[in-house]
Amino acid sequence: MRSRPAVFESDLTRERVTTDAGTFDAIATGPVTGRKVLLLHGVPECGIEWRHQLRALAAHGYRAVAPDLRGYSPGVRPREVSAYRLEHAVQDVRDIADALGWKRFDLVGHDWGAIVAWIAAARYPLRIRTLTAVSAPHPGALAQTLRTDPDQQRRWAFLDHLRTPGVAERELLADDAAQLRAGWPAVIPQERVNQYVRKLSEPGALTAALNWYRANDFTGTFRPVSVPTRFLWGEDDQVIGPEAAQNTGDWVTGPYWFEVLSGAGHFVPEEAAEETTLHLLDHLATY
Repeated sequence: MRSRPAVFESDLTRERVTTDAGTFDAIATGPVTGRKVLLLHGVPECGIEWRHQLRALAAHGYRAVAPDLRGYSPGVRPREVSAYRLEHAVQDVRDIADALGWKRFDLVGHDWGAIVAWIAAARYPLRIRTLTAVSAPHPGALAQTLRTDPDQQRRWAFLDHLRTPGVAERELLADDAAQLRAGWPAVIPQERVNQYVRKLSEPGALTAALNWYRANDFTGTFRPVSVPTRFLWGEDDQVIGPEAAQNTGDWVTGPYWFEVLSGAGHFVPEEAAEETTLHLLDHLATY
């Protein structure tokens, strides 16, 4: 069920998408009769990180929706850490598509949104036409490198401080969220960073965002993806190393394209907005 859309910017609208888990805030654009594209944001951003891609999709006739994921939408912000396990976020993808009335759609994800998208594409190949994953590798490839690759272990250990309840929140929000603000590269405009910080400063929002790290350890069993897939990874990514990125192809049985973006770090949709958009449009047009 969707509430009546409200104008967000001149070409974007705010919508609320109601599911059994609660009501998700979302940004939508493009003709309602267009081919459907669902875009999942990463941590610690929200749906507006796809602003550039949303506008381009609409200009090419697609109907694009970017929800604020669980924890980021106030209407889906459970307190329990276990509520942020990937299985719940993957179910959210299906539930959001159902609420939108979408029988088949293309799926795009960045960072944790990409992890969710990998699993959803493997689980729902009859509903998801294509997958475009950005920055985060297939979780099976990530799990393997977390066991065997010292470089990836070092990169992931850097995030351990985020898993300490209460302490991480206080440190990140202290001094007008100085540590939190420092996490975004300088290429992202300060206005956008302020928008993210305001979102994460809502009651319970930062804890919910960090619970994505606290609830998931990548020790489960993961399926390969059979739908046409394009994976974009920034060569300067400080979170995901080259081995996990390169090994992702072992987890795709369908058509696959892996692209390394030079000069880009982990926040690819914004650091390399134009390049990301061109790859996304090309991938959709191909399939």
